[in-house]
Amino acid sequence: MTMMRYEPWSLLGQLSRELGRMPDMPGTDDSAATSDWAPAVDIREETDAYVLHADIPGVDPKDIELNMENGVLTLRGERKHESEEEKNGYKRIERVRGTFFRRFSLPDTADAENISARSENGVLEVRIPKQARVQPRRIEIAS
Repeated sequence: MTMMRYEPWSLLGQLSRELGRMPDMPGTDDSAATSDWAPAVDIREETDAYVLHADIPGVDPKDIELNMENGVLTLRGERKHESEEEKNGYKRIERVRGTFFRRFSLPDTADAENISARSENGVLEVRIPKQARVQPRRIEIAS
């Protein structure tokens, strides 16, 4: 007979994580709940910057909105409806269309004033430079 350990607190932790995904207050910006899809994103830290790559094929860069406010980077836009393929009375639509929304909290070391973005081959690259850190210095103590 195999013994299984009962962890009653793990259920509370799971509930807490699920509640954390909900919008904070009614009436706040809950665009994530009403967006049709969310692009896949990779985030990498380099020595001098954070680099974000978002897969947004078929979206014109003019239809992408990128904002930075209070340490939160917001990516939103829309993939426009295209002509649908019709053959023999049926439709086949596999690619998601409509609005998308992603939000990222940035660390305090991010330099919000110098963020740059570019789009190439359906991949949006956002480069967030790090602030120059003040190097620690030794302070002499007089005796």
